[in-house]
Amino acid sequence: MPHTIEKQRHIIDFTLASLFRRKGKNGALFTVYTLIVFILASVMFFTHALKQEASLVLKEAPEIVVQRTLQGRYAPIPREYAAKIRSIRGVMAVQDRVWGYYYDPLFLANYTIMAPKNFPHERGSIAIGSGISLMRHAYEGDTISFTGYDGKARTFTIAAILSQESQLLSADLILMAEADYREFSGLPAGEASDLTLKVRNLKEMATIAEKIVRLLPDSRPIIRNEILRTYDAIFSWRGGLLIIIMSAAVLAFVIFAWDKASGLSAEEKKEIGILKAVGWETSDILFMKFWEGIAVSLTSFLTGVSLAYCHIFFTSASLFAPLLKGWSVLYPQFRLTPFISPGQLATLFFLTVVPYTVTTIIPSWRAATIDPDSVLRS
Repeated sequence: MPHTIEKQRHIIDFTLASLFRRKGKNGALFTVYTLIVFILASVMFFTHALKQEASLVLKEAPEIVVQRTLQGRYAPIPREYAAKIRSIRGVMAVQDRVWGYYYDPLFLANYTIMAPKNFPHERGSIAIGSGISLMRHAYEGDTISFTGYDGKARTFTIAAILSQESQLLSADLILMAEADYREFSGLPAGEASDLTLKVRNLKEMATIAEKIVRLLPDSRPIIRNEILRTYDAIFSWRGGLLIIIMSAAVLAFVIFAWDKASGLSAEEKKEIGILKAVGWETSDILFMKFWEGIAVSLTSFLTGVSLAYCHIFFTSASLFAPLLKGWSVLYPQFRLTPFISPGQLATLFFLTVVPYTVTTIIPSWRAATIDPDSVLRS
């Protein structure tokens, strides 16, 4: 056993020296390999981190949201629906919400406007998200105007800027008093945007949703788990789309690796011939090629993964964010919480290291069986 370990150590030393002698060719391979790993790892890390972030945010979301549909479209819901739903066994509390969207034609951005029950500021005042504040250069104490449902402009005083730490939720958010919102949006006093439910037993949410539909046929209950599945499907679809687009680059890399492994230069053939002539066996040559592949693939894999980690979790995925987040004018600036699972690394390893290894097995065996006499005579 000590002899075998010592032998492998010498083979590894020779392999590393051989790699450094061909810096140009191996450097090109390392660069392409690292780039492929970086792209795939960035997509996987960003997609999984967004899923994790969405699940953490939605953990505090209402257990059931009840909307009203009219002619297949979302419509305001009468407040008396709350009393009817409250009579269903298993429902602990029902709360109506007042909120909506506003399109700003000046900046081509959509805002979310909410009227919380306990808005801490007086009428005519609003609190805005940091994204809106930066985009419109509007700060605490300034006034800002929006056009209401009737075409009339209404001016509000900015009483507060929402915390930077909550940008993921509040970058495009405007908070105002309920009376101001109803006047601004035209929502009647007897109606709400939707209802939120708190249930006694989370396992009964689906049953309660069915009872709501039977009691109120024009209602549409949305369970929190359905929202989570929707976000999961959206991010998976976007990530998969980008990986499919990048598959052409992966295929090109496989072809490049095969060409590199099979297209031995005259110098490499001569080197193998000399090694065979001085007593190296075919198995030794195969081990040399094996360690060469391990050195290139693992170095590229670890470098690519490290660069992807820095790209996603330290620069907020500046290269892929527009595609994976969705197109928007107001992007929330937030740093994703690092989330990497062993399954992700295993999948990435299979997509990058395994294809390279497979494409070099046969060419490496052919290189190891070169007749030293024919090489040295040429």
